[in-house]
Amino acid sequence: ALLSGIANGAKQGILFKNGARLEMIGRIRAIAFDKTGTLTLGKLQVVEIIPIHAVSENEVLAVAASLESCSEHPIGSAITATARERGINFFSANQVQAVSGRGITGKIADKSVSVGNFAYIRDHITDLDQNILAIRERLQKEGRTLVWVVQENQIIGAIAVADSLRESAVNLVKQLKKIGIEHIVLITGDNQQSADKVAEKLGIEEVYADLLPEDKLTVIQNLQEKYHTVAMVGDGINDAPALAMANVGIAMGKAGSDVALETADIILMSDNLAKIPSAINLGRRANRIVKQNITFALAFIGILLIANFAGDITLPLGVIGHEGSTVLVTLSGLRLFK
Repeated sequence: ALLSGIANGAKQGILFKNGARLEMIGRIRAIAFDKTGTLTLGKLQVVEIIPIHAVSENEVLAVAASLESCSEHPIGSAITATARERGINFFSANQVQAVSGRGITGKIADKSVSVGNFAYIRDHITDLDQNILAIRERLQKEGRTLVWVVQENQIIGAIAVADSLRESAVNLVKQLKKIGIEHIVLITGDNQQSADKVAEKLGIEEVYADLLPEDKLTVIQNLQEKYHTVAMVGDGINDAPALAMANVGIAMGKAGSDVALETADIILMSDNLAKIPSAINLGRRANRIVKQNITFALAFIGILLIANFAGDITLPLGVIGHEGSTVLVTLSGLRLFK
């Protein structure tokens, strides 16, 4: 039954790494989603560059792109792509170091440079004037994701990026609720207002934002304490700890990072979120058929034992009955191919 279920999933573009995960996904009571690259396409675009302290947009972009060219994060890719489109030459960056879930730092021409989210930059800058806070509030209200560019402990600009929802995410929450998954959570490292915008469009009521990888891990643990069996859907390096902690980790096959694909139990080969309800239903069917098969097999053996002690069964009939029941159980398991 489990082998048939795994084969069925593969035909639909759902890769189960083992039969235990197929059984487990049929039992989940809560599911958590990452935002960027999972519910959204992960193809971020730079929508606005805000220079600060008498520098130009191109100067802000050049500094940011010089660092981000060393990063694999979707935001870094968007910044780098925009710089190339504008024909901006990159600086040579060294001592580059990425801080997971927060940003990236390094040196350009012996000047320390950092690019990251507000929480990361706030650790480096103590004096945040009202202009900077007003820029942050305005763009976050629009649902933008903001990265700040710091040079020599001074903010020189901000870059706003935006993403689009996956088409398959639009009806996802309705489908999950329809099949009985009532508790759906959004967990993201993005800012609260941007996360709330996405959650509102999708009908997700519980949102955790501004999270580091270890914070996502804590959210999954809390959900497990309350709901016992929890699935996590993600795509990036920052999601890997949460994917490993969840009872079922689900990764995006195309957009997913190598670490996420290695850690996850189930992979959506076409990045189609609509396959998640299909995987849950397949897991539930597998559990039902396994129980039916075990019940049938035990009942048939019981009948054979009674017939044996009653003296109404011969050895050939006993063998045929026993092996015949095995064939019937096998054929029953093959129903999951449908």
